Amino acid sequence: MTEQEYLAQRVAVLDAAALDTRAVRSGQRRTAEGEHSEPIFTTSSYVFASASEAAARFSGEQPGNVYSRYTNPTVRTFEERIAALEGAEMGVATASGMAAILSTCMALLKTGDHIVCSRSVFGTTTVLLTKFLGKVGIRTTFVDLVDPEAWQAAIGEDTRLLFLETPSNPLSEVADIRALADIAHKHNCLLVVDNCFCTPALQLPLALGADIVVHSATKYLDGQGRCVGGAVVGRREHMDEVLAFIRTAGPSMSPFNAWVFLKGLETLRLRMMAHSASALALAQWLQTQSNIDKVHYSGLEDHPQHALAAAQQKAFGGVMSFEVRGDQAAAWRFIDATRLVSITANLGDAKTTIVHPATTTHGRLSPEQRAEAGIKDNLIRVAVGLEDIADLRADLQRGLDAV
Repeated sequence: MTEQEYLAQRVAVLDAAALDTRAVRSGQRRTAEGEHSEPIFTTSSYVFASASEAAARFSGEQPGNVYSRYTNPTVRTFEERIAALEGAEMGVATASGMAAILSTCMALLKTGDHIVCSRSVFGTTTVLLTKFLGKVGIRTTFVDLVDPEAWQAAIGEDTRLLFLETPSNPLSEVADIRALADIAHKHNCLLVVDNCFCTPALQLPLALGADIVVHSATKYLDGQGRCVGGAVVGRREHMDEVLAFIRTAGPSMSPFNAWVFLKGLETLRLRMMAHSASALALAQWLQTQSNIDKVHYSGLEDHPQHALAAAQQKAFGGVMSFEVRGDQAAAWRFIDATRLVSITANLGDAKTTIVHPATTTHGRLSPEQRAEAGIKDNLIRVAVGLEDIADLRADLQRGLDAV
């Protein structure tokens, strides 16, 4: 059997494999050294056999490595693996999650185009769309994530792209992806879904009709808060354009970070199910506490989109938020009284994190924008990690006692 025949059979086996298997095996091509773990190719450039081969590589006539700004074997393995997990034709890695969003917009939009975006997105995403894409003449309208009629009404002749996070950050609102995909395609628009909170272990937006999925690999794809990176996956025709932007503008993922993310993907489903189980238990417990006005978590049966989340997700994720009784000062007392959880804005870590969104992740928004997005001064977000649930409950009790 030739090497090409063996590789073809291996690809066919992996295409038919379950998610856990693809998370461990997809994308790897062993070198002549026969390594078991994926190697890190720490090289900026590549040597060509001849001048004609160099010309063919640079022009794209011949596939292969050219320059690590946009072709690197370790990064390519990560791109192929995350694409396999999401059920996409192609993936493109980026330097960060925000770089993934920027690259998608710059590659697929032009001056005069219009975006319809959920109000319930990461604060920095709002700044990117309004301030920086606005500078190049790309306009954005923000609508209620869970109101399909609002999305429909906001679309105009110049609308090219619909963008959303689901579940949302930090209120855990859940969008009907299939309904929004139908609306987008009716108007010849692309539906882009940020799948950061669920990952492909819990949700597959492309299977529900979305065109493109973006990720902050920094979060759950890594899983231990080690590196910064992002990814975009979708149809090859769109990903080729995103890759062309990466090649020119250079928001590239480093080979080392790609290797770290590959190691994270190997345990993705196991971790996501554990995060989800602990988050649900804590959310249910917080609901019973007198110092808590409201808990935002789609796993709770009284959540407005609980049934939808149960239908389009395999579990409810590890991020929840809650409103303490009182004002910003009460929220800060809660946070400062904890001793185990980490006060940091990152999430998706094995370590539980806690943050005050109004003054951190959404701090650059105006008071009016925060109010529209439902970010109250007494709101706290917790990204539940992998610690023992009894220890986490005891630590949050310290916060409750301080309120």
